[in-house]
Amino acid sequence: MPKLDKTEIATLRSALTPEQDKVAFKEGTERPGSSGLNEEKRNGTYQCAVCGNPLFGSRHKYESGSGWPSFFDTCGEGSLETKRDFKLIIPRTEMHCANCGAHVGHVFNDGPQPTGQRWCANGIVLDFVPEDGED
Repeated sequence: MPKLDKTEIATLRSALTPEQDKVAFKEGTERPGSSGLNEEKRNGTYQCAVCGNPLFGSRHKYESGSGWPSFFDTCGEGSLETKRDFKLIIPRTEMHCANCGAHVGHVFNDGPQPTGQRWCANGIVLDFVPEDGED
């Protein structure tokens, strides 16, 4: 997916709820345990709620105990971009949708194998799309 320009992003932002916009474009965080996606068990894809870019597959999801949907890998190279976040005392790695730049969450090095990573996402900026035939 090619990166969106500022006009396209502004149009997409206008359809977001205030809570989604706060997380996606003001780098906020939803309350732990507030996402219904924590309980999602069907097969499918987790997409950026802003632009629809595929970010995570259900086969990479696991229960981390953090209160946020967590994944040990992404949909593939180019789905997400990362940068260092120094907002707290301890530096973290922040993840953004590679297509529209929406803030999705943070990446930590305490996940399961085979990657050892925990891609900890704000469910409010994810849309779950079930595989064909799944309700």
